[in-house]
Amino acid sequence: MNETVCEMEWKPATKICFEYLESHYLFFSTMLANKGAPYFRNRFLEYQMEAFKKELRKTDKKHSEVSEEIIVHFVASAYVGVVEWWLTNGMPYPPSVMAEQVGTLFEAIYN
Repeated sequence: MNETVCEMEWKPATKICFEYLESHYLFFSTMLANKGAPYFRNRFLEYQMEAFKKELRKTDKKHSEVSEEIIVHFVASAYVGVVEWWLTNGMPYPPSVMAEQVGTLFEAIYN
């Protein structure tokens, strides 16, 4: 799934991710939202940082005002935080709405 998602535009790719999180709600809500597994959260964050770093390097846009490391940490931390919020609050929005909202934010940063 990861390779396919990496080739897609932000909003459709993000929708697939939120649908996956939704379909595995019990697992992710236990591992992320309840803070029951800090090791898992840290690994999830590291995974997201690597994915966002690859995405940033694929773009032609240079962020000369902000270092790549700070952008990657910012985006990955924000994404993990939104996922935690979404799960903790019982998924108050469907994956399509989350994808639209989060995808718009990604596009603003990466375009």
